[in-house]
Amino acid sequence: MPEFLLIAAAVILLMVAIGLVRILRGPSDFDRMMAAQLLGTGGIAALLLLGIATGLPGSVDLALVLALLAVFVAVVFVRGLAASPDPSPRDAEVRR
Repeated sequence: MPEFLLIAAAVILLMVAIGLVRILRGPSDFDRMMAAQLLGTGGIAALLLLGIATGLPGSVDLALVLALLAVFVAVVFVRGLAASPDPSPRDAEVRR
């Protein structure tokens, strides 16, 4: 059973690494934000799977901290977007 969990964690980490490409090359800020949320969710899943597979006691606490950080990043992004007076033309096309 631990081998399966480790393989599942490796697959999730691979998907998170692919999500990094979207952050670096995303066509808009919205795409980048969604990819960052994917990083947070994938990181939480990988931490929980690794913690269960290896029996590390602090992995659940670390996953909860990562979940809180992902929420704060999303809130800061939305507040920053609302505070900007003039969105870039590239972002305006995405909203339509």
